[in-house]
Amino acid sequence: MGVDDLSFTDELDFRKVLKNPILDIAARLWEDDRYDAFKTCYVSMRAIDDLVDGVKSQGGTPSEAERGHLASRVNEWVQAIEEGQNNDVYQRRLAETLERFRIPLWPWRKLAESMIYDIYHSGFSTFQDFLTYSEGAAVAPGSVFTFLCGVRKVDGEYHPPPFDAQEVSRSTALYCYLVHIIRDFQKDQNENLNYFSDDLMAEYGLNTSKLREVAAGGKVSAGLRSLMGRYVKLAEGYGRESRDALEKISPHLEPRYTLSLKVLHSLYDQILERVDVLHGSYTAAELNPSPEEIDERIRDTISSFKSSR
Repeated sequence: MGVDDLSFTDELDFRKVLKNPILDIAARLWEDDRYDAFKTCYVSMRAIDDLVDGVKSQGGTPSEAERGHLASRVNEWVQAIEEGQNNDVYQRRLAETLERFRIPLWPWRKLAESMIYDIYHSGFSTFQDFLTYSEGAAVAPGSVFTFLCGVRKVDGEYHPPPFDAQEVSRSTALYCYLVHIIRDFQKDQNENLNYFSDDLMAEYGLNTSKLREVAAGGKVSAGLRSLMGRYVKLAEGYGRESRDALEKISPHLEPRYTLSLKVLHSLYDQILERVDVLHGSYTAAELNPSPEEIDERIRDTISSFKSSR
């Protein structure tokens, strides 16, 4: 099958993965070796993120000793990756993947920085603080995804993409992250997690206590509608930048990897389209598409992409 042949999409069955993270759904369009590389990297990053989120979701304020212990675990995690340790099957698999695909280490370092920020802070004082945090929490994993889309296989060996994966991934990562925050409003608040910045909340007379009251079933205030409207506009702005970035790198990608990025974007578009700023309740049930709707969106995106070629 040639690199331009998309007939393989006719045989794909997404029904078993529709409840998986969107990155995973989009990566199902990849060749097996790159998809396995994605899974290995994703598992590594998810493990440390879940560790820190798990502590924060318990509520309360960790002691300095608890924070120090958790930060040490994060530093040990990234040090093991930098040193290419292979004390277990997961470390060995990651080290082999990084070497084979020539994936740089900076995404893991940036993620570690953001996780340590998480340990010592509760939320974000300013939206700029959130953007800085996002370089590790969103741009780093997004860059690995885009890097793997763009690697070139020459004589059986992989070579880095001919573009800066970090730079071209930033707008897409921020778009997806902001849509995540809107979609997961109820879930996050109920788990003692908040990603809305203090300065933007304050502009509309809000704080975390008021957000959690709404998430628990309280009345949606005018202030919350204004905040959600602000985040929708921010997301839409990054979404436009993301589409421009994809157009610029598409000539360097095999068609299936351009399609993968378009599916990724389309599934986040689908979520954002469900946000009714003026009349919505911002519940998980309201903002999450059904598996059937997701499947239809994927098929429509694939069909549209094929028709445009």
